[in-house]
This record gives sequence, structure tokens and C-alpha cells, in this order.
Amino acid sequence: MSAITFDPLPLLVGFTRALKAAGVPVTPDRAHGFVEATAIVGLDDQQATYWAGRATLCSGPDDLTRYDQVFEAWFDPRGELPRRRETGLPMPQAPALPSVDEAEGDADGEFDGDVLRAAATTTDVLRHRDVASLDAGERQRLAAMFATLRPTAPLRRTARHERWHRGRLDASRTLRDSLRRMGEPGELAWRRRRVRPRRVVLLVDVSGSMSAYADALLRLAHRYVAAQPRVEVFTLGTRLTHVTRALRHRDADRALVAAGDAVPDWSGGTRLGETMRVFLDRWGQRGMARGSVVVVFSDGWERGDATLLGEQMARLHRIAHHVVWVNPHRGKAGYEPLQQGIAAALPHVDDFVAGHSLAAFEELVEVVGRA
Repeated sequence: MSAITFDPLPLLVGFTRALKAAGVPVTPDRAHGFVEATAIVGLDDQQATYWAGRATLCSGPDDLTRYDQVFEAWFDPRGELPRRRETGLPMPQAPALPSVDEAEGDADGEFDGDVLRAAATTTDVLRHRDVASLDAGERQRLAAMFATLRPTAPLRRTARHERWHRGRLDASRTLRDSLRRMGEPGELAWRRRRVRPRRVVLLVDVSGSMSAYADALLRLAHRYVAAQPRVEVFTLGTRLTHVTRALRHRDADRALVAAGDAVPDWSGGTRLGETMRVFLDRWGQRGMARGSVVVVFSDGWERGDATLLGEQMARLHRIAHHVVWVNPHRGKAGYEPLQQGIAAALPHVDDFVAGHSLAAFEELVEVVGRA
């Protein structure tokens, strides 16, 4: 697809209207999500545009065929679906859904409800799959689905006030208004505390035990950096690395490559207690963690002193507004936080949540937003 030199919004809105005319139930929220996702992945990347639209605009298996037909006609009149032109590899194909003809029915042509329920969209299934169990094609499709995440910043009240239609009585402004009217009584003035977004600090464990989840976690961090101005990202392993600047690239893949180049201990050992102490000594005491929402992504495997990790987590909990620990094993059946590291950290954590799938990341976004 050639570079876009015009306003792409009419093109994207027209595509959503064409989909709706073709029978795909496109709601305003889905159309808005598609426009936002395309702005992130870039309209010049036809493959990314295809998967962004499929992830945000399709809600059922019946929508997929219509979506492909409309996309071909709208973005590629030659009738060719987007392909990976850079590598020459075919675009990953979704597993075929059971068709009506293939489903077993009775003599009257009515089909078993279990069969129909089994024909769920591959997108929804992929949302709940463990990231570590995905193959290369599924990981690529999941990467495009990260554009649907919309992180919201937690808010804090400031010492300043602003005018409002209710709240606390603003006696000073009420008196000034009365003096302007030569003492005549008038309407009461009200005020409320202003709110500002809190800083969010993400600490991502990239050690060997977390290598299967590191790519997805950094993609989540990239969404936070792209969506919120007050976000800082660090990686944890045998040392601490500040990767916020690397993740400011608009393209997620380029951002992850830049972050990987900046991290010297990728898939190495784990010294959470020491790296946490370095973070608090160099950054926490200077104010980055003070009053912030701090999110730690780690499975809690600690090769160093677990007591040191507990002490540093207690120190972090005293200066941070809210501490969230995200463990990819938290959402698995039968998991118990028995590792020394996680056992030492949990008493100083406000929320202990799962982090193994896109659905878990969506829940994490809500937890952080209301912290």
C-alpha cells in the first residue's frame, strides 16, 4: 500500500459504513476503536490495518467472511488480502471454524446448541489463551489485538480548586460577586478540587523464567506509554534498565526492538531484591515512585535474598500510592504463591492479579485505572 498523503479518516469511516451495509453490526464504539487502532499501527501497513479492523469490528464468526470481502473491495480492488511483503511469508491463517454443513444435525436440520456455541470467534478464544502457549502465527495476531487496549490513568486530587456546579461553597468568589452587585444577593459559587493523572511506573521482569511473557508485557507497556504521558517503564533482571524512551516509538515492533537493544540482561538471571533497591535508591527517593501506581510484572522467582526483596517491597509500599503485582501464573488452575520471592513480596502488595493473556491484561488495565 502506498504512503497516505491525505486525511485517512473519511476512508476509515467509509469502510465501517460499508461493513455495516454488508451486514456486519458495526457500532460507533467499534468504529472508534478501529480508527484508534489504525492510527497506532499506521494505515500504510495493509496487514496491520487488516488485523486491527478484524479485531475491533468483527463480533462473530459470521462477520469474518463479509469482513474479508469488504476489505478486499475497499482497500485492494485487485481482490488480494494483505501479505507480509517484507519477508515474503504468508499471512497467518486462523483455524477454520465449523461450518453449518459440517455440523451434525438431526433430521429436521436443527443443530446441537453445543456445536453452535463451539463456533466462537478465534479472536475471543485467542484473548483467553496463555501467551506462553501460542505459536508464531498466533503471537502475530495477538500483537495486532493489543491495539484494542485503552489504558486509562488513575487520577489524584490536587491542592488547587476549580469552578464547578456543585461541591464545596466558594465563599471568596461568592463574596466578590456580591460586592460587584453593590451587596445585592446572588447565586452561590461552588468549587471542587482539581484532578490530575497519577504517574504509572511499570517494572517488567525479563529474566529467563519470564522470557515467554516478556514480549507481550513490553507490548502492554508500549500501549501505556503511547496512551498516557506520565508513564515510566523499567526492566528487571540482574540489573535495572530504563526503557521508556525506547518504547516511545509509535510502531510497537520497532519499540520492542529498541527496548531489546537497550536491555543487556534479557533472559538472564533474577535478582529482584537488588534491582528493586537500585530503583528505589536512584528513582524512588527522587520522587518517581512517590505517590505513583507501581506495577511489578514478575513470577517471583528470586535467586538472591528473598528477605531483601521483602524489605524493598515494604519500602516501596510506604512511598507509592498503590502497588500491583502481576504474575503470569496467577491465572492458572492450582497455582499457589509458594516461591520465596513472591511470598516475601505479597504482604506489601495492594493487588495481586494474573498476567498470562490479553483478557488478563484488560482486567489489569481496569485495576490500574481505578487505583
